[in-house]
Amino acid sequence: MLRQLGKRLIASVIVLIAISIFSFALVRLDGADPARMLAGELASDQEVEDMRVRMGLDKPVVQQYLTYMNNVLHGDLGYSWAFSMPVSELFAIRIPQTLRISVLGILWACVFSIILGVIAGIHQGSGVDFFAMFFAVVGQSMSTVWLGFMLILIFAVKLGWLPVQGVQGARSLIMPCLCVGFGTAAHQTRLMRSGMVDVLREDYVTATRARGISRNKTYFKYALKNALLPIVTNIGGQIGRLVSGAVVVENIFNLPGMGQALITGINQRDYQLVQSFLLFTAALLVVCNMLADIVYTIIDPRITFN
Repeated sequence: MLRQLGKRLIASVIVLIAISIFSFALVRLDGADPARMLAGELASDQEVEDMRVRMGLDKPVVQQYLTYMNNVLHGDLGYSWAFSMPVSELFAIRIPQTLRISVLGILWACVFSIILGVIAGIHQGSGVDFFAMFFAVVGQSMSTVWLGFMLILIFAVKLGWLPVQGVQGARSLIMPCLCVGFGTAAHQTRLMRSGMVDVLREDYVTATRARGISRNKTYFKYALKNALLPIVTNIGGQIGRLVSGAVVVENIFNLPGMGQALITGINQRDYQLVQSFLLFTAALLVVCNMLADIVYTIIDPRITFN
């Protein structure tokens, strides 16, 4: 187990290095001069050059990357010129809001999809089964932006139940969390329903019923455990999507998370901020996938951790 975990850690480090190179190059593709943007259009050439030196952009690109990675390894994510503060401090302020929305979004999505998927799988062809499949199709094809505006229109403008934008207590998180987790809930409902249908057709399920084991015990002790395996894998892969989705949702609902900060950083070519956020998201996805694999082996010991 430890040897396999060590191999996975080495592979994860290689992936993160590749992503750091990709993100470092990606933010520089448009060829814009962030020093000119920060100094202002009316700044002299000397002022722009001084700003470029302060930002470290006067050095060769390879040296800039090596310096950045050396700083990251020492816990320094760089300096955000757009916000005039270290990126690590900006993350400490903004990321908790983004993670709060993402975690709450995936929690309601998991609970709802598992309950609905299990009931639909047990009662195939029923009204619940039809609703589950309809929800799965509609939810996976629905735009997050469109859903966000529809939630605002219905629950904030028409009904007046929830605040439109900003942070106004726990109620202000309801619509953003629904919006973030909606697509994941739809996808996992389909997986859960299909998993239950397949498992209930297995011979060992028939054998448990033949031995006189109750129907509920068969469903929830034997069938559910095996049907959950695809859900565990899917959750690990959905983390990055949920965080990126939260970035979009934050701008719709005007929440002070990483979404607004990232848009500002992109518009002002804040290299350190953008590439650090991409690296953070990639690291989060790698860790969550690794945890999902570990949970996978706990649920089903027959599966090896590769």
